[in-house]
Amino acid sequence: LERYFQLIPVCPECFGGLPIPREPSEIRDGCVVSKSGVDVTAAFADGAEKTLYIAEEENCGLALLKERSPSCGCGEIYDGTFTGTLTAGDGVTAALLAGRGVELFSEETIARLLLLYGPDEM
Repeated sequence: LERYFQLIPVCPECFGGLPIPREPSEIRDGCVVSKSGVDVTAAFADGAEKTLYIAEEENCGLALLKERSPSCGCGEIYDGTFTGTLTAGDGVTAALLAGRGVELFSEETIARLLLLYGPDEM
């Protein structure tokens, strides 16, 4: 991808102050909750805002995000039950970026990204 695009790696969850490794989190009833029940919504929101700031500073029109993540999932995320069940929705960062007009892609849609925006629209 770096042959065709300027890549700017970010991790909204790290930007929000969450550790590595970190406990799994999912979105439940509009809040991001860790598997042990801790509300980590504020950290996810903070990381999303910092990611948006970078995207705007770098004039990013596209973002390649991690599937199903409570930060970066776009179109489909885990349902908050920690059972592996998926539901329609966007992660906190994905929703914020999309709301500002950034076009979202995931590792499962890289082929579409390259088709639309790659060299000579491949």
